[in-house]
Amino acid sequence: MPQAPADHVPAAPGPEGRGLDRGLILLMAVTTGAAVANIYYIQPLLHLVGDGFGVSDTVAGILVTCAQLGYLLGLAFLVPLGDLRERRRLITVVMVGVVLALALCAAAPGFSVLAVALIAVGALSVVAQILVPLAATLARPEERGQVVGTVMSGLLIGILSARIFSGLIAELGGFRLVFGLAAGIMLVLTLLLWRALPRVEPSEPMPYARALRSIFDLIGEEPVLRQRMGLAVLQMVAFLILWTSIAFLLSGEPYDYSEAIIGLFGLAGIAGALIAPVVGRLSDRGSGRLAMTLSLVAVLVSWAPLAAGGTSVIALIAGIVLLDLGIQGQQIANQSAIYALRPEARSRVNTAYMVSLFVGGVLGSLLASGVYGAAGWDGICVLGAAVAAAGLALWAVTERRSPAGRPAARSSARRRGSAAPPPAEPQPPA
Repeated sequence: MPQAPADHVPAAPGPEGRGLDRGLILLMAVTTGAAVANIYYIQPLLHLVGDGFGVSDTVAGILVTCAQLGYLLGLAFLVPLGDLRERRRLITVVMVGVVLALALCAAAPGFSVLAVALIAVGALSVVAQILVPLAATLARPEERGQVVGTVMSGLLIGILSARIFSGLIAELGGFRLVFGLAAGIMLVLTLLLWRALPRVEPSEPMPYARALRSIFDLIGEEPVLRQRMGLAVLQMVAFLILWTSIAFLLSGEPYDYSEAIIGLFGLAGIAGALIAPVVGRLSDRGSGRLAMTLSLVAVLVSWAPLAAGGTSVIALIAGIVLLDLGIQGQQIANQSAIYALRPEARSRVNTAYMVSLFVGGVLGSLLASGVYGAAGWDGICVLGAAVAAAGLALWAVTERRSPAGRPAARSSARRRGSAAPPPAEPQPPA
């Protein structure tokens, strides 16, 4: 692949960034969404894959676990490389790997090969979590939150639209066409990013094993990171409580909707993508705490219309929109805060944060399945409201205990004995 001319940009350890034009921001948002969508394509295809390979739906369900397991492995072992390797080359190599893994899914001769290929797809699709910290690094301080919010809106749209895309394409040409088209999309995006991204050298070169150990050091040294990880767990628990159980509600009385109609409810969640740049701008202007508080309140309040949604589809849709707005607002507020802590370690900070999200997702899925079986939709809404209240309480307690007006990045610099000035963007207290 010929190397296109591009500026050489060292990763800035301080607040300075080169800035990003709108075209590159859009390309990074689209790539982030396409990458994360790869791990969700399999979900509506399980019955089709089971029939094709002669396995039961229960066995086919293992494929979802394979994709999620791969993503967890990628978060833990690939994302930290974003702090250790030149970013454009790393992103290109990982995306070429995604293309090959998706092509293997499309051509898989047997169930076991497909399972292994999906583990690889999950692991390599974490390129999305390398791109988001890169966007924060390249953005100017005064626009960093908005840029991260825009790129993250692409991720949310990718998650919510993946199942719809997968189901529609499978109707036309089976599951192999879904993965074949996904491979083609990722190949085009790889070529575009190779030409558009500047070279960004690692900000803190170190041995790989030491970089992995340093993630635990970062968690121990950064109170804001610990705070946002705790909030992330609760946020993802609430999100998965809704989206794991809503199919049970809509497939039974009084709705009795088909799977196709149930899938369309995911479109209501896309409203959350609209709030991402807004929350990012609030963070850039020093109102990150307000944005976080409003987002937490929105999630708590959303469970009232969701509870009424047991018999009213209008209330149900309103509750979905409100909850997704709140969840996405929390996500952007959290990432705006953690990316400002250690500019030289953004990928490792992101690893810690995203693993906590993954843990929350697992807990949410398990809780939703058990509670719905025992207490139905009413029990789900009580559980969701309780989790949302716990998140609001955690935020209130940790903020109250924080020394007022002391930026987290500044306190981190003092602990390291750094003479560098603190980042220009407003920071939550340590």
